[in-house]
Amino acid sequence: MTQARQPKLGIIMDAIESIKPYKDSSFAMLLEAQNRGWTIYYMLQHDLYMENSISYADCQLIKVTDSNHDYYQLTTTQTIALSDLDVILMRKDPPFDLEYIYTTYLLEQAEEQGTLVVNKAQSLRDCNEKLFTREFPQCCSPTRVSRKPARLHEFLLQHQDIIIKPLDGMGGRSIFRIKQGDPNTNAIIESVTEHGSKQVMVQKFIPEIEAGDKRILLIDGKPVPYALARIPAKGENRGNLAAGATSKGQPLSERDLWICQQIAPSLRRKGLLFVGIDVIGDYLTEINVTSPTCIRELDNEYNLNISAELFDCIENRLNSAKVA
Repeated sequence: MTQARQPKLGIIMDAIESIKPYKDSSFAMLLEAQNRGWTIYYMLQHDLYMENSISYADCQLIKVTDSNHDYYQLTTTQTIALSDLDVILMRKDPPFDLEYIYTTYLLEQAEEQGTLVVNKAQSLRDCNEKLFTREFPQCCSPTRVSRKPARLHEFLLQHQDIIIKPLDGMGGRSIFRIKQGDPNTNAIIESVTEHGSKQVMVQKFIPEIEAGDKRILLIDGKPVPYALARIPAKGENRGNLAAGATSKGQPLSERDLWICQQIAPSLRRKGLLFVGIDVIGDYLTEINVTSPTCIRELDNEYNLNISAELFDCIENRLNSAKVA
């Protein structure tokens, strides 16, 4: 009896030597794929290229060890067609710039040949992590997007206490809280909009941020039953671990589950298999589709294996494709 071939997995991520294994979600995925006996091809964004309408990558086979030191081994570089891979994990962190968009076009060619890209290339382009929330106004606090200072001032006057942030940021960068009467208001708006040249988002300030900005992970629309509440450091308004927040796990509330139910059909329809949403109090604030984090923190706190759930879902997709 012929033994079934183990799947080939490609991963596009940030430089492996720059990560922190104990908290890196992409690393957790690599460990799970390796535990399943998958062959893993590691590549950086600049390793991808196209020739005669076919997408390729200069990549290396990778082996990983669950350790904070000497945690990976790479082989010599080889070139493969992306369509030769069964699955590609697109885990490159933002910035979501033109180079990122070009990468999605290269990935799309592999998708057309049957490769499963997680998350779907077109949806990575379509679903801006701030603006995607517009599809679910019933879940969100008052929000406005504009580049015109007058409209931003008007929103501030209406709500008195707001958050302003760029549409392409991550990790809490360039996020400011503005209260009506703040003498720095004009300077903040000029800075974040780059003197009116970039669209930004403003949201009514949600005081429940003191209890944490909850990260909820969803696999094919199904939420992990626990959230990681990222509690701002003293004197901070940003619930981002990169901005010094501390974290604490907690079960999902009824409202959290309701929000997940509202967005799940859209996630499934768009091929967004692994998503991290941010919820403050009762409100959805962002839908992270590029490289959601917090797997390892939740795994450690609740003895979970979130990556195993993700790979079960991926294997089901591969098996369904074979049957079809």
